[in-house]
Amino acid sequence: MSKINVRSPYFIYFKDINLTSATLEIRIYEGFAETSWQGSPQYTLTSTAVGNRITFEIAELIKDYIPAKFNGNYLGTAGSGDDTTIYVDYRITKYISNVAQTPDAPVLGLRGFYGYGYFEDGSNPQQLQGLLQSNTTILKSDDDALRVPVDNENTTSVAFLSKGEQIYVWTALTGLKIRDQIQYVSTAAKDVDNYRERVIDSGGTFEDNPCIQEFLRNETIYSVDEVIINAVEGVTVLNIENIEECKYTPYKLTFINKFGAYQDLWMFKNSKLAMTTEKDKYKSNILNNGTYKTYNAQVRLLTKNANQRLTLNSGYYPESNNEVFKQLFLSDKVWIEYKNKTLAVNIENNNINYKTSLTDSLINYTINVSFAFDTINNIR
Repeated sequence: MSKINVRSPYFIYFKDINLTSATLEIRIYEGFAETSWQGSPQYTLTSTAVGNRITFEIAELIKDYIPAKFNGNYLGTAGSGDDTTIYVDYRITKYISNVAQTPDAPVLGLRGFYGYGYFEDGSNPQQLQGLLQSNTTILKSDDDALRVPVDNENTTSVAFLSKGEQIYVWTALTGLKIRDQIQYVSTAAKDVDNYRERVIDSGGTFEDNPCIQEFLRNETIYSVDEVIINAVEGVTVLNIENIEECKYTPYKLTFINKFGAYQDLWMFKNSKLAMTTEKDKYKSNILNNGTYKTYNAQVRLLTKNANQRLTLNSGYYPESNNEVFKQLFLSDKVWIEYKNKTLAVNIENNNINYKTSLTDSLINYTINVSFAFDTINNIR
């Protein structure tokens, strides 16, 4: 079944002898795929034929129905707004010599993903593979969970290995709703990422002290070094590098990649926090009975707020991860795990110079992100 990657155009093209116009009905919904046309479309589009041909573009309309609001919960719950997939049905009614014909058989159960294709991928990019990420080498913090996004419909199994020993096997599920078509396969229970979150999730109290930190620095809690994926594209082997970072605080960025899946990317090295303020000023009349107080401000602030930003350094990544950084820069939705909260950020860099091991030896990327909200809460 073909897919609609809604950040790229999706064209519906057809032609017929003496075609004068056509109506396209589009129904967008969650839950399970329909087996027959249900009516009640969200959109009804009409177009006049040119040379007996008509083309509709529908991706932008579908995109509005995919919330993609990540709250740190990969598995997702109904109504949480973290879905990056949606079902689409459509049917066409042609007008031949201005006479309406019987509607064509509807197209049912098209899967819409919050993804995109590159120009060289051509029109209506599909990306029908099982593994929903481009890199096969994954770097992660040694105490944090590994999650691999796969398309449940196009994947058979995912095996996690440690030192050659198989420790967990996931197999494709049946009877899934559209919101669960992307599976984030992990050895972690629920959505806990690290030791601290596992303690809290189990109802315990996490005591942060030097002894605990020393323990965490010397133990790899999620000991996975290889993942084997069986999917429609064949067998793919992922190499996992568990990075122990003792000096700096690693930060995890989560972004929607080109396949429409949430993908984690760790920034391991030095980070710097900065703040920029903005203000609106006005001049006040402080004159009173022909005089004024020198301690009264003539130039006053109407509003003042600020935006904080982080400068992050990735640490040394293999050249094969350049594509991941490319997709991070192209993503319009990015989040950071910061002080135990999932916060939305914007990538402030406007360009990226791809680095190679031949010319740069060690590949490190510096990324500037700004928090996607004002520092002073002004939500009214």
